[in-house]
Amino acid sequence: MRTPSGHKVYAIGAEYWSASELYEADKCVRAAGFKRWDVYSPFPIHGMDEAMGLGKSWLSAVVLIGGITGLLTAVILEFGPSWLIYPVIVHGKPFNWATVPAFFPIMFELTVLFGAFSAFFANLIMNGLPRWHHPIFNWDRFARATNDGFFLAIEARDPRFSEMETHDLLVETGGLHITVVHEED
Repeated sequence: MRTPSGHKVYAIGAEYWSASELYEADKCVRAAGFKRWDVYSPFPIHGMDEAMGLGKSWLSAVVLIGGITGLLTAVILEFGPSWLIYPVIVHGKPFNWATVPAFFPIMFELTVLFGAFSAFFANLIMNGLPRWHHPIFNWDRFARATNDGFFLAIEARDPRFSEMETHDLLVETGGLHITVVHEED
């Protein structure tokens, strides 16, 4: 879909007066069957995730897998050489279970390191970053989102998106300054 000036449409957005109005509009948009939309506010709104139908994030599972990978890496790097490859007693150091306490700091550090790296990179990937410019910033009024503005944007790639029906829905929910947001500058 394109605007009359030839720009590709990203979304239709609306502004709301308060967090409670945005919350109620959010529930109406979800009830209308939209899947690709987002809300923007200067602070977190309690219950908004449930109203949007968002489930638990998969980030914790990725971090768990990263931590387990770090732990297993430490175990292999420490026990492999010490017990299997070079089982040599040097200065009275045994090569049996008595050496395990000396390996705990490295196991802990690699667990934390791999977990942190997996959290960082998974967060970037899950959020589609790096993205140097988001189309929602083409909307002039959106600059208020970090100060006192409450916004809702329904993306054009949503299967239920129709410019007129989406516009009418946003009017019904009490949206102000309803605007077609385009992709390019």
